[in-house]
Amino acid sequence: MAHAPTYPQRLNALPGADRTLLKSMAAVALLALFIGVLAGVATALVRGGLLSVPMADGYRFLTVHGVGIFFYWLFTAQTALLLGLAACEHGKGLAWRPLAWAAFGLMLLGLGLSMAGSVSGTPLLYNGSPELVRDNPRDLLLFNTGYSLLGLGLMLLPASAIVTLLRPRWQGRQDKLSAVGFALFAWAGFLVVTGFAALYTFVPGVLWALGAGPFPLSHGTRWHIVFHNMHYLPLMATVILWYVLVQALTGVKSVFGERFSKIVFSMYLVFVPPTSLYHMFLEPDLPKVVQVAGSMLSLFVSVPTLTAFLIIVASLEVHARTHGGRGLFGWIRLLPWRHPAMAAVGAGVLSMAFGLVFAFVLIQGQLAPLLSDTFFVPGYFHFFTVGTVSMTLLAALSVVLPAIGGRALWKPRVLRWMPWLALAGLLVFGAAGIAAGYMGVPRRVMDISYQQQAPAVWHSLMLAVAVGGSVMAMALLVFAGGIAASLLSPRRADTADIQPPVRWGGTDVTAGARAWVGPLSILLIVAAMYVFSAVGFELMQSLPLSASGGGGH
Repeated sequence: MAHAPTYPQRLNALPGADRTLLKSMAAVALLALFIGVLAGVATALVRGGLLSVPMADGYRFLTVHGVGIFFYWLFTAQTALLLGLAACEHGKGLAWRPLAWAAFGLMLLGLGLSMAGSVSGTPLLYNGSPELVRDNPRDLLLFNTGYSLLGLGLMLLPASAIVTLLRPRWQGRQDKLSAVGFALFAWAGFLVVTGFAALYTFVPGVLWALGAGPFPLSHGTRWHIVFHNMHYLPLMATVILWYVLVQALTGVKSVFGERFSKIVFSMYLVFVPPTSLYHMFLEPDLPKVVQVAGSMLSLFVSVPTLTAFLIIVASLEVHARTHGGRGLFGWIRLLPWRHPAMAAVGAGVLSMAFGLVFAFVLIQGQLAPLLSDTFFVPGYFHFFTVGTVSMTLLAALSVVLPAIGGRALWKPRVLRWMPWLALAGLLVFGAAGIAAGYMGVPRRVMDISYQQQAPAVWHSLMLAVAVGGSVMAMALLVFAGGIAASLLSPRRADTADIQPPVRWGGTDVTAGARAWVGPLSILLIVAAMYVFSAVGFELMQSLPLSASGGGGH
């Protein structure tokens, strides 16, 4: 029986014009990652007392780090992968390719302007608060114009993916979208909404800087909206990419069927928008009923992510047991860990578990005002941004770029260890950062000595953050650099290079096969959430009032 083409084979067969666009977008995304990671290392070294620079330069490092990673790396990589997967869904290439190129051009110009605004004038941090330049609005012009162009690009570019996915239905060649096609369609829609939210947030600042509009008093509230979308959309993208990567690396599809997968992907549309309430927890006049509702709703944001995790893990477990896996965890050894993408997904799953535990701590109405302006936030958030989302995006690129470029992945034996090394550094960074947050260390202050009045443990924790962050960054740069090597001049890869490392697809699973690891993992996450919430309440009660509360995301 003939097997359906694998994702690498479908990507390899795309028209040359599509592959050129995807490689260009991947190159820009990786450039933004390199810039952001290097700026992040510099920021950690400054905070740890290992690099002495003027404080303004420290805040510039922090601004470039946030802009490069949170905005341009995450969203340029997402849009590139969205287009690539949409194009190979039916093997006919991209629709509306000129529009995709134009939108990418806007995003690239936005990157240049945002970076120029980050290194000149007043350091604005990644949220571009107009309050920082109330007396000098011109300092906001380049920065906000860059973000606005990014938002416009995010509104336009997904249209190419949407038309590509729907065109076979319009032509009568398809009755319904596949599970992956449906997920890509929802992902594209969320990107459009995020682009609109970015325009809604940053265009008023552009108009004010040009003297064509009033001071954007509502920037803080608007920022909460765009931040919420940019916070959770990459998690949706991560789950979709896990779903695709499992098929690419093992041939395994969901044992629950495509209909159930579509229901899970659609849950993001239901659960994500209402949960933005928890970003308002720092407002002093927020009614108690809204705080309680926000905490309850925020718990639901993890429902689609955890459900998709269960689908993927259960599907892998029953197939692995069918192929000889034994014991509660013994089947995990059968997964294709020698492939760097599988290693990155594994590290990403573990990182997500840590991130979810501490996210549940932060979204509680009583703890959020105490922790949201401390180093607890970057301590936990890097488990998502770096360990989960960035690792998954790099895993996907490690499959996509060799397929579209015809050049095999650089030194897979070396690259497969980099996600684990990055996770080790992240564990040190995260543990020290979260502990620092519990101890009251502020998150956006470069010099935390407070004229030698701060507790000595603060400096020790920031030193650990700098060391862990440096290890994490080094591993991330090596991993990304090895993947970027696939963008070099192409050479013909062996056919084996685009075959799945494990071929479990199409086999009948053993009747009555049990899958316990997924449910046990979620039970462990919930238990850890309660433990660290209790620890948080006990530690925060011992802090002086002045060490808690403050600014927001």
